[in-house]
Amino acid sequence: MTTSPLLKHPTNLMGILQLRRSWAVNGLLSLSLLASIGLSLCLGSFPTPLGEVLHALAAPRQSDIAFIIWELRLPRILLAVLVGAALAIAGAILQGIVRNPLASPDVIGITSGAAMAAVMFLALLSPQLSISWLPLAALCGALFAALLVFLLAWKDGVSPTRMVLVGIGLAAAMGAVTTLLIVISDDTAAMVAYVWLTGSLYAAQWQDVMGMLPWLLVAVPLCLSYARHMDTMALGDSVAQGLGVSLLRSRLVLMACSVALAGAAVAFAGGLSFVGLMAPHMAAKLVGRQFARLVPVSGLIGALIVLYADLLGRVAFLPKDLPAGVFVSGIGAPFFVYLLHRTRHRRD
Repeated sequence: MTTSPLLKHPTNLMGILQLRRSWAVNGLLSLSLLASIGLSLCLGSFPTPLGEVLHALAAPRQSDIAFIIWELRLPRILLAVLVGAALAIAGAILQGIVRNPLASPDVIGITSGAAMAAVMFLALLSPQLSISWLPLAALCGALFAALLVFLLAWKDGVSPTRMVLVGIGLAAAMGAVTTLLIVISDDTAAMVAYVWLTGSLYAAQWQDVMGMLPWLLVAVPLCLSYARHMDTMALGDSVAQGLGVSLLRSRLVLMACSVALAGAAVAFAGGLSFVGLMAPHMAAKLVGRQFARLVPVSGLIGALIVLYADLLGRVAFLPKDLPAGVFVSGIGAPFFVYLLHRTRHRRD
């Protein structure tokens, strides 16, 4: 009587079960996202039946609501999905690099750098330059903040602990500069900057979607190519080095991916906070911490968070259109406090 290889090697069975669970979770989240996109297309200041929405999508020239669906709702919905996925994956990368559950683009200072550069552009350069240059300014600010974190945290290499401490300090300093710029700017620029800092997808256009999409298409496959390195680094620096992982190169590449994703998201949607903190934790509860499985699930959860936050902003307080960042922060702030409490309890 022969014994099944799976019974001889229980780890094989466990791996197959985890893989099936991962595929199931991804499938359910993908279906939920598609259903949520359909719901968002139907809801707004002018509610639309699903049949009319589908007709407008399939035959826009024969539909009276094609402009509402194609030019007003769909770009905003797709941008929310892309921005949420980008912020969530950026947070998953940072939590893996730093090996700290509280790490996110907000904590490390990437978001603060992008926000400072964007507000500086609005306060000082918007009269001379077109507003279309705002995303580039925010991306440059995110890159500047990341470089500062690396330079100030460098001491015979970059340790995760120093990155967190330096990032928190830089985020506070850049937040102070941002506040000062808002105070000294004129009323119009200050109002635009304040709404942008809150995080809003209002008046999103197809050019914003096309501007955001390439960052995901480049950064996500690149970070997934370092999935094994990330899993090895989770065992500790000494173990990773012993297994031949180049810590500096891996961290630089992964950090660059995180900066690109978070900077682009902030550039096109403003200062949406806590998405990069919440989504990876939720994903880890579903599929574990293996990086190749964590990334897609984090992206789907982040997309759902921002999509529903924007939907609430559009329909919950009609005729007002509130920034999505208000609702994300309303969920994210208590979640952050919960993580702090849980981390302290474990250490105690």
